[in-house]
Amino acid sequence: MTFFHLAGPSLLVAILFLLSTPITWAMAIGALAFFFLNMDMIPLSNFAQEMAEGSQSVSLLALPLFVLAGCIMNASGITRRLLNLADVLVGHMTGALAQMCTVLATLLGGLTASANADAAMLAKTLGVQMAERGYSRAFAAVITSSAAVITSLIPPSIGLIVYGFLAETSIGRLFAAGVVPGLALALGLMITTFFIAKKRGYKSLREKRASGAEVRAALLDGLWALSIPVVIFAGTRYGLFTTTEAGAVVVVYVLFVAIFGYREFTVRQIPEVLAEAVRDSAVVMVMICAAAAFGFYLAWEQVPQAMSSWLGAATDNPLMMLLLINVMLMIIGTAIEGSAALIILTPMLIPIIDGVHIDRVHFGIIFITNLTIAGITPPVGGLMYISSMVMRVPMMAYAREVVPYLLMMMVLLGILSIFPQLSLWLPDLIYGTASVQ
Repeated sequence: MTFFHLAGPSLLVAILFLLSTPITWAMAIGALAFFFLNMDMIPLSNFAQEMAEGSQSVSLLALPLFVLAGCIMNASGITRRLLNLADVLVGHMTGALAQMCTVLATLLGGLTASANADAAMLAKTLGVQMAERGYSRAFAAVITSSAAVITSLIPPSIGLIVYGFLAETSIGRLFAAGVVPGLALALGLMITTFFIAKKRGYKSLREKRASGAEVRAALLDGLWALSIPVVIFAGTRYGLFTTTEAGAVVVVYVLFVAIFGYREFTVRQIPEVLAEAVRDSAVVMVMICAAAAFGFYLAWEQVPQAMSSWLGAATDNPLMMLLLINVMLMIIGTAIEGSAALIILTPMLIPIIDGVHIDRVHFGIIFITNLTIAGITPPVGGLMYISSMVMRVPMMAYAREVVPYLLMMMVLLGILSIFPQLSLWLPDLIYGTASVQ
């Protein structure tokens, strides 16, 4: 087999990346090129078969169901209620609007399930308000995109669902493992924002803390939405339903809440919400199908085995392996969009971490965190583009403002890598150390 047969599809994908071709098309075209080059050994029809097989997993049913639940909640006035709760909790702090952005992203993480959706929503609501109140537009773009990173860890995260499917790992345990790192990230963002806001004189929205009565009223108003993660964990912990079935349960639950609880959602809105959920889910599902075909090429050429041998020769120490993979992912993240890297690299890296006995759930949290941080990293960060586009901020201005947040996130990533129990203690507490959900 010639070098062109071996490396041609990968080179084609790299060229398509440089030409700003959508990742789904780039992987599909690269995979199709491989099948064309090997028609004498593999029927061309296998290309379509591999793409179709990429979607044939029961665990993937959770993805469109949780997306649908998020669409229903967004259409039922949940954002306004949680924004009010964020105001009550941190409106008295220095740089209140920026602090509200982080709190709102944390509260919304379990509802939107999408970092991109959060970044767009935060930029359009709080980002615009920040600019109007004298905040730097670049700073507003940075905090709205950085806060959206939290969504990748707070359940039910699309990234965790996709990783769980690709790594054949418990999605329930992944959901639980993301909670503490997600809250730690929120705390880190708030501390960083406090120092920046104090230095620049960004003011609070309230003269004093909200009263206990205001806090209770805001919590009660947002209680329906805040209870969704509890429904997921309680149901899966006590065997009432699997994590995949939890998606359907949550859809029914939020539909009931939207119609009879908040009473701001009508049956007439259902077709529009379904259409939105289909569009959002289809983007991810088609990407997974394209990645399945491209993954067949990688497996055929034994790329995962080659990478495993290379990294295995470098070290057999679990911590050093994690740090080495983190550095590699940071470099890759500056050139390849995070969701593409997740789908392409997961099948390659799983044999490596298994070889050095790194827990798949722990690695999943590190992996997802690293790749989502890449979303705010120039030049190809997806979250960066979304917030910058809404706020009309040049890339260089964004790049200057994002530095302190990137440094904080890298420190947190190192801490999560060194101390696995930060991720694992909650899933062990809920499901037990040997439980599989």
